[in-house]
Amino acid sequence: MTGKRVLIVEDELTQIALLEGVTSRAGYVVETAMSGSEAVARLAKTSSSPIDVVLLDLVMPGMNGIEVLETIRPSQPNLPVVMLTAHSSITTVVDAMRAGANDFIVKPASAERIRTALAAAMETTSFVGEIAPVADNMVSVGFDNLIGDSPVMQRATKLARKAASASIPVLIEGESGVGKEVFARAIHDASDRADNPFVAVNCGAIPENLVESILFGHEKGSFTGATEKRQGKFLEAHGGTLFLDEVGELPLDVQVKLLRALQEKEIDPVGGKQSIQVDIRVISATNRNLAERIAEGAFREDLFYRLNVYPINLPPLRLRKEDIPALTDFFLAQISHMEDVPLRSISQQALSTVCAYDWPGNIRQLQNALFRAVILSEADTLLPQDFPNLATHGPSVCVKSHPGIAAPPPVAIPTAVTAPTDHTHATLPLETVDGHFRKLAELEADIIAAALSRYDGKMAEVARRLGMGRSTLYRKVAEYGLDT
Repeated sequence: MTGKRVLIVEDELTQIALLEGVTSRAGYVVETAMSGSEAVARLAKTSSSPIDVVLLDLVMPGMNGIEVLETIRPSQPNLPVVMLTAHSSITTVVDAMRAGANDFIVKPASAERIRTALAAAMETTSFVGEIAPVADNMVSVGFDNLIGDSPVMQRATKLARKAASASIPVLIEGESGVGKEVFARAIHDASDRADNPFVAVNCGAIPENLVESILFGHEKGSFTGATEKRQGKFLEAHGGTLFLDEVGELPLDVQVKLLRALQEKEIDPVGGKQSIQVDIRVISATNRNLAERIAEGAFREDLFYRLNVYPINLPPLRLRKEDIPALTDFFLAQISHMEDVPLRSISQQALSTVCAYDWPGNIRQLQNALFRAVILSEADTLLPQDFPNLATHGPSVCVKSHPGIAAPPPVAIPTAVTAPTDHTHATLPLETVDGHFRKLAELEADIIAAALSRYDGKMAEVARRLGMGRSTLYRKVAEYGLDT
């Protein structure tokens, strides 16, 4: 279904067979390596087809998974790697993540967990994958450094400025890559907690069985692998701000404890005998529809109301294209400074190409595209050919004096009775042959089928475009018989 190439690095033949079955059924082209050194040699082989994602066993004779990661990361910093292990511990996870793992799976894992991890790792890299030097150095400090004069951006900034003057919980909503953490940092830096810690946690990147320990801490010996006492993110953020990114991904049992921590302002470390008082300001963020998650039973309604005291919605880049020239100038200057290269300019034709693109990965994808263009270009001025992957659709609307976001044209309600045969272009009929409205389930099935067709069966992309969770999408695909 994906056509992407996965390298399975595992020293047990039984595990290789199981993993190969799961990944091949998901549409991946599978290669295998039975040792760390064999995997490193394969990844270094430029004459072979490039590997898109790696499933890497942690414990292997000779070179283990951590050593493989440390070997390949300098030359392949953005290659998605999902770590596999039969024994999970907080120390192991921290070591793996520091070495560059994108995700961590405890064996035996379900087929859906493996598929989801692979899709998420590649989605992060292909759409919003961060080039580490860019991501680490391009965090704006304070509202004065936020870039954007578009009306939608100005409205969001005005709301955020007001939020900074109080300690109420803030929920920042928006697609991946729109700059939710940058806004959270700006709120923190403008608040009376600015001199205290700002601690960011990506709730969607933590293995489910370790979320509680990472958030609230644990005592030595409280579970297998807990070889030392560790304080959690709540204690790290004491006196400052705790930013919970992708809060909608938290498991339900952890949501209960998070709700209590917010209500009582105290936490219970795993294995601890007494509660600990904490003084934090919570800012959370999500790219998911939390109301839909509540309806699915995947998110607690009472926690939602506790977090959603002051909502801020950040617009996607496609709705604020008039900000792209200023963002482009800013990123080009930053890249020049960081990489110690001459400051590049950008031609009007190239800027039009950049502005015409819809940027599904938003600002993060824009900065990475500019980074690649600067590094690969040998000229002083960036040209359209320096952005080969940008598909333009219509004329550019990248005008700094743009008066605002134009209202979309009215949508006509289709009444055609002939079922669509081309999901990419046809209009879906709302009525049956006898003039009655079709059932919602039938319409949903048609919409999902159309999206699968348009996005070449890429489940992560389909789920993102339709605004639903991947697990929900997999369930509905099976329910409607679309998995064939």
